[in-house]
Amino acid sequence: MIVEILKAILFGIVEGITEWLPVSSTGHMILLEQFVKLNVTPEFWKMFLVVIQLGAIMAVVVLYFKKLNPFALSKTKEQKKDTWVLWGKVLIACLPAAIIGLLFSDEIDSVLDNPWVVAIMLIIYGIAFILIEKKNKKASITELKNLSIRTALIIGIFQLLALIPGTSRSGATILGAILIGTSREVAAEFTFFLAIPVMFGASLLKILQFGFAYTGTEIAILIAGLITAFVISIIAIKFLMNYIKKNDFKAFGYYRIVLGIIVLVYFMIAG
Repeated sequence: MIVEILKAILFGIVEGITEWLPVSSTGHMILLEQFVKLNVTPEFWKMFLVVIQLGAIMAVVVLYFKKLNPFALSKTKEQKKDTWVLWGKVLIACLPAAIIGLLFSDEIDSVLDNPWVVAIMLIIYGIAFILIEKKNKKASITELKNLSIRTALIIGIFQLLALIPGTSRSGATILGAILIGTSREVAAEFTFFLAIPVMFGASLLKILQFGFAYTGTEIAILIAGLITAFVISIIAIKFLMNYIKKNDFKAFGYYRIVLGIIVLVYFMIAG
């Protein structure tokens, strides 16, 4: 049991880092799974990979609680209104992925959920980050409150791309946001906030599908993964927000390309 908990902690570390950095958590999880395998049923494993994201989400809630809380006593009436408007934009942006995901997620997974697709998407979006950052002009949207409903919806449409494994949800939305004129800081924060309803919904669905008949070991594994993902996510989010104040996303683009090549080579040799 101790060994399985240690494995869950390792998965939590990888999830906490890669969920928020635009490098594809799926790609990293696929590689890690090749060397570290949890001694659990296939059904629990699929559920674990999704539900572990709840720990990452709670990090966003904690770090941005004041900004996201429309009932904060320290906020003025206008600030509370702005918070409600922000939540409205987040929910609108979530609609495309929620609708398409519910209708076609199983079909997408059955066709595209394989290491080759993940590797190709890692490389494609790595190149995209480099090219877009090289041509990136001064942002026209530098504050969240200036993000229009139309812009939020467009970012939500970009989030659809993340349904393809290896794309990276944060990567797709950040790229889309930068393309339509938002600053890196606004793009990153709005991406964080989009994750809250998306991942809560996905996790709840997986829990309901799996049921509530957990063994003691499964509960311990899930808790270890969640707590680890939460702690590491706090560190990763703070790092990313500090990093992009002085740097662009090209480094992540190069990293994605290298990782994509590693995934391709590994599965060519292993396959």
